[in-house]
Amino acid sequence: MKKIEEYVRSIPDFPEPGIIFRDVTSVLQDADGLQLAIDKMQALIDKDEVDVIAGTESRGFIFGAPIAYNLHKPFVLIRKKGKLPCETISEKYDLEYGSAEIEMHKDAIRPGQRVVIIDDLLATGGTVEACNKLVKQLGGVVAKNVFLIELAGLKGREKLADYDVESVICYEGK
Repeated sequence: MKKIEEYVRSIPDFPEPGIIFRDVTSVLQDADGLQLAIDKMQALIDKDEVDVIAGTESRGFIFGAPIAYNLHKPFVLIRKKGKLPCETISEKYDLEYGSAEIEMHKDAIRPGQRVVIIDDLLATGGTVEACNKLVKQLGGVVAKNVFLIELAGLKGREKLADYDVESVICYEGK
């Protein structure tokens, strides 16, 4: 069986010269790659130290839902503003060019619940930092942030320094 890094397609000079784009769709398009990615991410989670799995829109859903299923834990959606039908809480965060806002249902996390947040990529850390704030707003405890890929050159881990952060693959560049 191939190593998980072998399933990630690297595209040089995208979206601009000097950047190597790490494409997770090549992992998803291969049954062995997808299974390996989910298994490796799940191995970073202690089932007994988590009550809820949360995933960010949209690739956090792809990896988070099967992990929640495998661990027999509830799965919480963290979505872009305006996509959830019930009462929500929200958090704004900065992007490279502008800002965004994410939301979670107000009843998604109960006080004291330990939450693992799943996403495909740790870049600057802004999205998951906002997710962590949402969990804390509801009285939850962020047990861990888990990523398939980390781009260490963008220093997202520094923004998440107060949290337990794990990634399956870490690339040194951007």
